[in-house]
Amino acid sequence: MARRPSLPQLKKYDVTQKVIAALVNVESRAILFDVVRGERSAPEISARLRIPMSTTYSKLAELESLALVSGRLVRTDEGGRMRVYRSRVRGAEIHVRGAEPRVVLDKN
Repeated sequence: MARRPSLPQLKKYDVTQKVIAALVNVESRAILFDVVRGERSAPEISARLRIPMSTTYSKLAELESLALVSGRLVRTDEGGRMRVYRSRVRGAEIHVRGAEPRVVLDKN
């Protein structure tokens, strides 16, 4: 008979927990709030924040999967394409009451 997962194991897959983890992470938070006012490419974000390119791409993918940033392809002057990112939130609050945290996001 299969064992039922524990509460911490279930919470690992909870979207609220993942959003909190992203907001607590220094690089993710810096990236998220760097693209609040305008779109930037990953290389621009990496250079502005002095975060390694691989970390920037990894954090952007995580933030995009959580719908905290949106990305779109744009054409470059050279005829190529580049992905630019923009934050979908301009602020966030985390409320902790009892065992269940709550995240309030302000739309951008």
